[in-house]
This record gives sequence, C-alpha cells and structure tokens, in this order.
Amino acid sequence: MALDRWGRIINYMRISITDRCNLKCVYCTPAGGARKLPKEELLSFEEIERIVRAGAMIGVEKVRITGGEPLMRRDIDELIRMIGAIDGIHEITLTTNGTKLAEWAERLAKAGLDRVNVSLDSLREDRYRAITGGDFHPKEILRGIEIAEEVGLTPVKLNVVLMKGMNEDEVEDLARLTIERPLHVRFIELMPFAIAGSDHTIRFLSEKEVMGKLSHMDLEPVASRSSTSGPARYYRARGALGLIGFISPISHPFCSRCNRIRLSSDGKLRLCLASDEVVDLKSAVREGMGLADLAMIMLEAIKSKPIGYKIKSGDAHIRAMTHIGG
Repeated sequence: MALDRWGRIINYMRISITDRCNLKCVYCTPAGGARKLPKEELLSFEEIERIVRAGAMIGVEKVRITGGEPLMRRDIDELIRMIGAIDGIHEITLTTNGTKLAEWAERLAKAGLDRVNVSLDSLREDRYRAITGGDFHPKEILRGIEIAEEVGLTPVKLNVVLMKGMNEDEVEDLARLTIERPLHVRFIELMPFAIAGSDHTIRFLSEKEVMGKLSHMDLEPVASRSSTSGPARYYRARGALGLIGFISPISHPFCSRCNRIRLSSDGKLRLCLASDEVVDLKSAVREGMGLADLAMIMLEAIKSKPIGYKIKSGDAHIRAMTHIGG
C-alpha cells in the first residue's frame, strides 16, 4: 500500500498516452495551440505497461487512460489488454471526447475496459462547435455513448465543464439525461488552464449556482462505494435512473481526499495536478531499471506528494491541460 506523508492511500493512476487531440476546447488548449511531442518522446505501450506493473507493486489498483484524445492512439485496445493482465489492477477506465467512441466502444469492451467518461459540454450543435473548435455534432457523441452502454462500458460518466455565457442555460437539459438513462452527468467547475485571468473569472460558475438551477429536481445525496473513486460528489433526482455529480475544485477543494498520481505521455510522474514537480520515469525505464527499483522511485515520490494546492478563480499561471494530460 502506498501512503503519502499525509496518510492518504494512493491507489489510482491516470495515464496520458498521447498529447494529440482532434478538438481544441477553449478550456484546454492554449492560445496559439500546443507544441506536439515528437513520437520518440512518447512512452511506448511496453513502457507504459512496465510503469503500471511497478505501480501495482505499491498498491495502484485503478488505471484511467487519458490524452489528449486517447482514441487517436493506434491499437489502444492492445494496451488495455496488457494493463488488464497485470496482477493487482482491478479497474481500467478511459476518458474520451467521444468523437471516436462509436467506432471503438465494442473493441474497448472486448479488450477489458470497464467503463468510459465522455466529455460533452453542450447538446446544441453551434454551441458545441464553438466550445470544442471541432466539426462534430453532439448527436455523434450521444450515439457513441449509446453504443458504450450497449456493450457494457457502464456506468457511462458524462463530463460537462460549465461556463457562464456559454452553456450555463443547458444545466437542466443535461441533468435530465439522468432521468430515464443510468448516466452519471458530472458538472465540473472551470479551472484556470487555457482560459485564464479575468476571462476565467467572468466564465466561472460555482457549484452553488448550479445547485440553485437544479433545486426543483429534489436532489438526494448518494454515497460513493469505491475506495478508488474520484472527487465527484453524487446526487440522484427523484425517480431518476442515473446520477448527477459535482466536481468543484474551486469552491469545494478535494485535496484531502486525493488518491491519484498522473503519468504524462512523455513519462513524467506528476504528483499534483497544479504543481510543477515531476519525476522522470521514462529515463528510468529506458535505462533498463528493474521493476523493484522503479516501484521504489514511485513510492518515494508519493511520499513527497503535497497536501494540496489552493486554486482560486482568477489564477492565471497554471499550464494548459494539453501539457499535463487529462
């Protein structure tokens, strides 16, 4: 079991497998775009598998595959099989923008993926394209979600980043998706990554404001049942099949419950989303370091994990998510 110096159990690893994405979401992509890493700087599937195997030796139980857009990486189903064969890994999930989910869902399920999180910030075509900068329609994303449900990648969790003046008037429409379907719709507070400074302050919508918009739905809290759960707090509307969740790093920081570490696509272990401190695991792997020594490096790094990082609306210094990995 990996414990940090604050007594938190670290059992969840998020792994970015690519910095490429076919969307340019306003809250993720920096102005002018992001530098793309040369292919040789990216971890291979074999290198990722080795790092996860070392992580499992110190108590990592859950792996989430992210990007960029992870479904842009070829043969991702093979990576899922490789990770699924590691003793101690009990759950493999994936976060996607959903644009390729319809074509990939069945292959992912057959490879052993447990479930997917899908980003969908608007149900309106023009608004969706304005937010994402992509030439897709929300109906395509919803179709991918339907197929994911059909093949058992459930519960599908739908992530919505809310922004004043952009999609705040869709809160109820999105929440109502949980009434007749077992979706988990999670409203995420905007963080100051690509949208920074005064623009972030203008766009920021707090959990309290969102709850106010849903007060007539009679939301009842639902307790989390998993030791590897993320930061979302869940509610169920009266008679609903699904859940409504809130991830609120600005108004309700959850650092005291953090159970995760992040591996970037170029092999940097990041201990905190908002910290610049990283540990270079790629070099260790490429130098042929043994699993036990690699596990020890990870364990020592976890001991230095910070207690938290207070992010306030208006902070402008945090890097774009494309540089960190979802």
